[in-house]
Amino acid sequence: MNITEKILSSKAGHEVTPGEIIEIPVDLAMSHDGTSPPAIKTFEKVADKVWNPDKIAIIFDHNVPANTIGSAEFQKVCRDFIKKQGIKNHYIHGEGICHQVVPEMGLAEPGKVIVGADSHTCTYGAFGAFSTGMGATDLAMVWATGKTWFMVPQAIKMEVIGELNPYIAPKDIILNIIGKIGIAGATYKTAEFCGETIENMGVEGRATMCNMAIEMGAKNGIMEPNREVIDYICKRTSKKENELKIVKSDSDAVYEKEMLFDISDMEPQIACPNDVDNVCDISKVEGTAIDQCLIGSCTNGRLSDLKDAYEILKGQKINDNVRLLILPASREIYKQAMNLGYIEAFIDAGAIICNPGCGPCLGGHMGVLSEGEVCISTTNRNFKGRMGDPKSSVYLSNSKVVAASAIEGVIKNPKDLM
Repeated sequence: MNITEKILSSKAGHEVTPGEIIEIPVDLAMSHDGTSPPAIKTFEKVADKVWNPDKIAIIFDHNVPANTIGSAEFQKVCRDFIKKQGIKNHYIHGEGICHQVVPEMGLAEPGKVIVGADSHTCTYGAFGAFSTGMGATDLAMVWATGKTWFMVPQAIKMEVIGELNPYIAPKDIILNIIGKIGIAGATYKTAEFCGETIENMGVEGRATMCNMAIEMGAKNGIMEPNREVIDYICKRTSKKENELKIVKSDSDAVYEKEMLFDISDMEPQIACPNDVDNVCDISKVEGTAIDQCLIGSCTNGRLSDLKDAYEILKGQKINDNVRLLILPASREIYKQAMNLGYIEAFIDAGAIICNPGCGPCLGGHMGVLSEGEVCISTTNRNFKGRMGDPKSSVYLSNSKVVAASAIEGVIKNPKDLM
């Protein structure tokens, strides 16, 4: 059996098979300031008390601080619900983006079943959990019962080999995979990432890849925890390794499909408007004029992303024709970046530093694009109108490319500046 089948079997109490419908208990149910209010509205029609307030996390990140009266009202509904239900895992003071805060707070562990009212909940597969997004109505029923149902997914084994060169990052790997598979190529499948490249990859890069599994339609992305992940979880949870429920695929596990990706000599990858699978080498679009650059989001707002940008931007000035927005993914990362001198270098370069949050990724808060504007971003989606006006355009890349592009005023290969 593969990792996902083993986790679901453990929760179901019997050996499951792909295509089987199962009802299983949930270990963590997460929502944010955008999805909690509709879930609360549904929940209050069916129950008075949540099944377990300790297994619920509510995080304010999409519009923090509130930027409209509507956002403020949504957040008030959430705060009232948190108090009424005694929910302890609440992060409502700008702690950061939910998918960064959950693992920081030790809520993501191997073998767990985690659901969230956000499509990028698949991020926690980087920690060996079965983790997936769901709608607000489904989440409300989880709050009420502590259970949910799934159809056991088929799995695609995605083996990655080769070493990252200095100009690419894990973001390029997942963009390349999505470009080859397509936005619906893994619909309701498990995307199981493995291979020497994954084994040698750090926690942050692994989170980036699992985060974007949904962009090829996958039900979940997942990886076997490596040493760095195990050490990270032990530190965050104060548990010993033998207390973790680490799950690994059997050597003879059956997959619907097995794919091999060799990243040797890969160029930085760019997802062009208006689909995440519209991917090409940077050489095909280098020189494209841009108006805005964005480094942040639950995909690439981590310390390693800020470090990559810092190494290009230190001592430089951004182009007069562009604006560069930088949003650390969490308060913890913001503080680390300050202590390391990254933030000062970004400010000196002319960047706008924003508080941790989702903000411009979804065109909801800060950095909204106007008609005809072009943005190159480290975020996870570039759909039409995603970051503002429907006639604006978004290109996706790693943070090195964004930093280099901010200096040049056009999409630029960081190889030319590093």
